[in-house]
Order: sequence, then structure tokens, then C-alpha cells
Amino acid sequence: MTAAAAIAARQEQTRQKIAQVETAIAQLRRERGRLTVRAIAARAGVSATFLYENSQARTRVQAAIADSRSRHDQSAVETHERIEATWRERALNAEAEPTRAQKEIFAQRQRIGELMGRLRDLDQTVPGESVQALVSENTSLKHRVQQLTREHRLLQERLEGSRSNLRFADKRIADLEAQLLETAAAASDTTGQP
Repeated sequence: MTAAAAIAARQEQTRQKIAQVETAIAQLRRERGRLTVRAIAARAGVSATFLYENSQARTRVQAAIADSRSRHDQSAVETHERIEATWRERALNAEAEPTRAQKEIFAQRQRIGELMGRLRDLDQTVPGESVQALVSENTSLKHRVQQLTREHRLLQERLEGSRSNLRFADKRIADLEAQLLETAAAASDTTGQP
């Protein structure tokens, strides 16, 4: 075998390996697999050394890994924003509910005060049966005030629970972001990229 034939055979072998690398990258992207030098080398059936030493292969691998990281980072940001928006909405709803309940309780108390005043006025001028009807209405209004007070207490507890959940979610999100940064730093250290 001549030197020219050996060189041509070597170049053909290199082209085949680069084609295998491109196929491996495409497969890992379709499968949403993690794109790393070792994963690509294993899938392509080539050595990691080949991926580092061959400039064409190295360029393709580095571009694929960078593209994968940017997609993963964007996905993480979108997930974080979606989760944060739902918790923020829940907290705002939970904070608005006690205010509404307090207004309702205040209105009911005013109504009770008005009715109590009427009851006193009627007590002096109305026969006994009307007084009994007013007393029963007064009793039902007192029960309504007690019910609204219980609802207010329940809403306050829900608000505290929502605030606690929000604090937990914020802490969890911060932990996940820290893990993402550590993973990205570890990945860049293993690939030798900044």
C-alpha cells in the first residue's frame, strides 16, 4: 500500500468518524439526552481523545454543548418564572381575602348596631310578638357575626399557610438555582471551557 493510499484511507476514516459524531449529536438532541463529550463519544463509537484532537469534531461538539446549555438555561428560567408567578398570585389572593372578610364583618356589625337600635325603639312601642320576632332576628344576626368571625380566622390561617408555602418555595427555588450554577460550573470544569 502506498503512502497516498494510506493517507486517503486515514482521511476517509476521519470523515466517517465525524459523520458518526454528527449522528450521535442529532440522536442525543432528539432523545433530549445530556450533551457531554463523553456521551457523544460513547454514542458515536469514537474516543474522547479523537473529539479533542480533531478540530472539526471538537468544533461540532463544542457548538452542540453550548446550544444545549443555552436551551437548558432558558427552560430553567421559564420554569422558575412560571412557578414564581403562581405562588405570587396565590399570596396576593390570600392577602386580599382577609381584607374582604374584615369589610364584610364591619358592614355586618354596623347592620347589627342599626337593628339593635330599632329593637330598643320597638321594644318600647311594639307589642310582645313583634319584640319576639326582632329578638330572633337579632339572634340570627349574632350567629352570622360569629360565622363571619370564624371565616375570618380561617382566612387568616390560610394566609399564614400561603405565606409559609411562598417562603418554602422561594427557598427551594434558590436551592435549585444554586444547584444549577454548581452543575454548570462542574460541567464547564470537566469540559475545560469557561
